[in-house]
Amino acid sequence: MEVLQNLDPLLRTFWYIAFGASIVFVIQTLLTFIGADSSDGIGADFNGDFGDADAPFQLFSLRNLIHFLLGFGWTGVSLYSSISQHWLLISAAVLVGALFILMFFFIIKNLEKLAENNSFKINDTLNQTAEVYLSIPEHKSGKGKVMISVKGSFHELEAITEHDRIPTGAVVKVVRIENNTILVVETL
Repeated sequence: MEVLQNLDPLLRTFWYIAFGASIVFVIQTLLTFIGADSSDGIGADFNGDFGDADAPFQLFSLRNLIHFLLGFGWTGVSLYSSISQHWLLISAAVLVGALFILMFFFIIKNLEKLAENNSFKINDTLNQTAEVYLSIPEHKSGKGKVMISVKGSFHELEAITEHDRIPTGAVVKVVRIENNTILVVETL
């Protein structure tokens, strides 16, 4: 630490911030990988109704402060010899610190997309259109099959109609679900 004592006070401050933020960042990263940081600051020291407080990104959190200080400190250290005006150097460091927070926000938003539940639920077929795959007999006298797209994937499901026979290739609309397995459809 004697090396840091001989530096200009601004550069020394940048080094302290960079080292401190880096150490905390490494600890946070290790805790993330072992699963010990599951809350990410959602809890509070006061009573309040958080209702839907499952927000993955909060602007004012310890994690974002560390990301800001990481970008701020290392930018100050890196650009100290290149930028002679202190106000310009500090402005550049603040800008990079803010970019670190935005970059983290972008990464979290993209990771959230991986956590979406795209499992098939037959109730998602209601009011959707489908194409008749095997003709559907009239007035519930038998079952046919339809091909329907739900959340980007196609499903072949049994279908009946309460009206006239529907031929193969016709476009139909799902109006009801019977017995949680059979679609009741009508022609468009």
